[in-house]
Amino acid sequence: MGYVRRRGKSWNAQVRVAGWQSFTKSFSKKSDAVRWVQELEQTLKNSPLPRANANDVSLLDLLQRYGLEVSSQLKDSEKEFYKLNLYARHPIAQNRLSNLTPLHFEHLRDERLKQVSSGTVHADFMLLRRVFKTALRKWGYGLASNPIEQVQIPSPHKPRKRRLIGDEKERLLTAASSQRNIYIAPTIEFAIETGMRRSEILNLRWVDVDLDSGFAFLFDTKNGEDRRVPLTKTARDVLSKLPKQDERVFPISANCVRLAWERTRNKAGISDLRFHDLRHEAVSRFFEMGMSVPEVALISGHKDVRQLFRYTHLNPINVFQKYEAFT
Repeated sequence: MGYVRRRGKSWNAQVRVAGWQSFTKSFSKKSDAVRWVQELEQTLKNSPLPRANANDVSLLDLLQRYGLEVSSQLKDSEKEFYKLNLYARHPIAQNRLSNLTPLHFEHLRDERLKQVSSGTVHADFMLLRRVFKTALRKWGYGLASNPIEQVQIPSPHKPRKRRLIGDEKERLLTAASSQRNIYIAPTIEFAIETGMRRSEILNLRWVDVDLDSGFAFLFDTKNGEDRRVPLTKTARDVLSKLPKQDERVFPISANCVRLAWERTRNKAGISDLRFHDLRHEAVSRFFEMGMSVPEVALISGHKDVRQLFRYTHLNPINVFQKYEAFT
């Protein structure tokens, strides 16, 4: 229902429709106020979006719905589910959406900054921003605005420059070979040789590998495109030594790799090295081998050249040795 009232020298218009919070706006002319009320009422009533009353929905309900309807459709949903569950367990999730203000999330931001890095908080709040944006634009929740939009979000991580140093590769492989799981060391070495993402390695099937031609075929990758990855001699040797007892080349879970990586890294005495850094290492090696940007992008699957350069950190010594070859 809409109302138009005189307030001093202006006309105050208000619209209330079930499932939405009230909307108000001031006009200098009564006719403009009446027209605005009529048009907004019609828009809200005829909206194809499912409307939900923000007074009846908690942040916990919203996070669970987002995980079920949005996150579950992602190729790599594990990380997003983890973040959603983390905030679903936080006391803030018990608040109803209509009661949440930017101040709630400012306190949450400051609390998280004491626990994790600013880059992690940035990623978390960008996810929460998407959750509220979906609630407003797609699901029609009756919120006046997105409370995250008014919160100052910390800057993201600086691009990592970590590469393997000295004999770290050998130490990693030695430590990984001592694990009971026979696939850990091959997984690590294969990642260094190909630059594949962890998910791509674990989803690789034997039917998608051609050792004779020296290619591995990846389908439905993170960027939505298929690609063909050339295999180095070392990569082919790694695959040739693996048992073919499963349709997958590396029949282990992502969590298994995560836990084994931590044990391997600790046993090797190496700090501040992530499994994903092996992809940085591989891409940088491709450039040091003399490959062009399009060639490396074809192997790594990067669509954006700027993003590709974030993964690239050349070793000055290797570059200088190449330079000497031309003198």
